[in-house]
Amino acid sequence: MPLRNVQLGTDTVLTHPDLVNLYGCSIGDGTKIGPFVEIQKNCHVGVRCKISSHTFICEGVTIEDEVFIGHGVMFTNELFPRACTPEGGLKTEVDWSVVPTRIRRGASIGSNATIICGTTVGRFALIGAGAVVTRDVPDYAIVAGVPAKVVGDARDRENLPSLATAEMAAP
Repeated sequence: MPLRNVQLGTDTVLTHPDLVNLYGCSIGDGTKIGPFVEIQKNCHVGVRCKISSHTFICEGVTIEDEVFIGHGVMFTNELFPRACTPEGGLKTEVDWSVVPTRIRRGASIGSNATIICGTTVGRFALIGAGAVVTRDVPDYAIVAGVPAKVVGDARDRENLPSLATAEMAAP
């Protein structure tokens, strides 16, 4: 189990500890992390989050409390990545700057979404499966597509079950 310099909160669950790669990060209380997840240094995951399998959370990502991350979600931390410097040598940490990303409280990110660095996903926003987020997502927005665009409001979505029940009960 590669856990180097990690702060794990109480009641944090690593469903398959031998199949995660966590280093230099902090994970809040009661968070659940699935297999084949990598969380790099200088990342913070809040309390009561769920990080599903095959997710990559790179340096510079902050995930606030009660966030759901679906399977295979990918984060980036550089806008113009290159393998080599202009002089031809392989890039190292001194050759680039991390562009931070923030996922606000209660947001949900669908499977296989990609979150481009420098963006903020708002509180209780919903990111559709496979979406590519290239700009900030407002609080409560539902976004989908490539690039992701606002397609709805999560507050409306939360009322759907009660509306459906009311319609079924109507004569």
